[in-house]
Amino acid sequence: MLGKLAGWDDTIVALATPPGIGAIGVIRVSGPDCFRIVGRLFPSKDLEQQPSHTLHVGFLKEGEETLDEVVVSLYRGPRSYTGEDVIEVSCHGSPYVLERVMQAILRQGARLARAGEFTQRAFLKGKLDLTQAEAVADLIASNTAASARTALHTIRGGFSRALSELREQLLQFSALIELELDFAMEDVEFADRGKFYALISNAEDMTGELLRSFKLGNVIRNGVSVAIVGKPNAGKSTLLNTLLNENRAIVSEIAGTTRDTIEEILNIDGILFRLIDTAGIRHHTTDVIESIGVGKSLEKMQQADIVVYLFDVMDGVEEVMGAVTTVQGRGAGPGALGGEAVDGRGGEAIAGAREAISGPTRADVQTAGKRFLWVGNKVDAMTEDAARRKFPLLPEAIFISAKEGRQVDLLKQRLVDQVLQGNTQTEGTIVTNARHYHALQQVDTALKAIRKGLDDGLPGDLLALDIRHCLYYLGGITGSEITNEDQLDYIFSKFCIGK
Repeated sequence: MLGKLAGWDDTIVALATPPGIGAIGVIRVSGPDCFRIVGRLFPSKDLEQQPSHTLHVGFLKEGEETLDEVVVSLYRGPRSYTGEDVIEVSCHGSPYVLERVMQAILRQGARLARAGEFTQRAFLKGKLDLTQAEAVADLIASNTAASARTALHTIRGGFSRALSELREQLLQFSALIELELDFAMEDVEFADRGKFYALISNAEDMTGELLRSFKLGNVIRNGVSVAIVGKPNAGKSTLLNTLLNENRAIVSEIAGTTRDTIEEILNIDGILFRLIDTAGIRHHTTDVIESIGVGKSLEKMQQADIVVYLFDVMDGVEEVMGAVTTVQGRGAGPGALGGEAVDGRGGEAIAGAREAISGPTRADVQTAGKRFLWVGNKVDAMTEDAARRKFPLLPEAIFISAKEGRQVDLLKQRLVDQVLQGNTQTEGTIVTNARHYHALQQVDTALKAIRKGLDDGLPGDLLALDIRHCLYYLGGITGSEITNEDQLDYIFSKFCIGK
């Protein structure tokens, strides 16, 4: 299949810069006829006679009509992004001008590129492996320093080198083991089983480390959701506004002001946090709309990766500790969060909201797999030392003043610590792609099968079969073992047009 795709002999064109008005717009052309096609529109020079990696200024003309004054950049294959002849035409950034130039190039024999087709051709020409190609899309989509660093590391081949070294060592042992099969009657061993054990151990360690990195990689790529919960008037909306440094949420002294959830993005140290300000959770309400808001708060609490439980340091110790106990799932007695409303209307609304959360118990809804940060607010009305003495059973709590911004930076750092959990190195090889993660799981399973085969003293032909399985899954990550055209098309269809 790869051979058939690598034989593409047409020339493609696409806009390489975002659509819309700008100073310049770049049109990229790649393929065997790109010099001839663009040359017909560029009468100033014979582009087919010009050297690679040169720039040329002149007018693009179709017949007697001048399209634009442009800069033409020439890259001859294989010293180009796609490995083919490539021309980039820098035009003035008018959508009208760019469309005229594009149509003129299409009339000369090029066709519109599909999503990701330039990078797909680079992969098929051996300029990039599949992990590097996918990292190109990740880099384009990156919106934090951490996600950009991770993508750049993969583009430079950091991930590929680790996999290729392991694959090469496995290939060597596979070749030696299969050589033993040719001398089965002599009962000789060419492959040192002791060294093979060491290789498998190192491979398992590396694979395990990569698999563990996916949790951090997923956060770096997609961000982490943080639900800010607590009773009404605890200061949740004030805290959201302070974190964002803008008045995003309405703040008032009226309990139940926030009826619906408010979501905003905050970048802290290169990690995206999706902050969710929820309606205050209380069980005594006769307001049907507020009751529905309470149900949504419980739902967001269930969906969040981290829960910031905000309490008022001026509240009674028993009230706060009762809420903490309930949220942590150690009981749901009288006064528990999310209890029944006093009258029938509110009770029905809350019951309906709970049903929308797919039926788990209150404790399940509030605690399933959650990381909690206990935050005492309003230390502008009480000193931090006094607050700590008041709540000795919450030694890890952070005491802040959302109104005055005190200790909010500490809260931000705690949020980052919750994500990193001691993994401070974010510039090495980190798995961010779900396809890579699932393939690595299969590699890990194959390595365990090889180890078990060694332990059980399996014959060389069965060991060789397990090694081939492992090599296949490793090759699937980098693309060397992908033989399905639809699989490749799916991977590159997620790229943007022009890349």
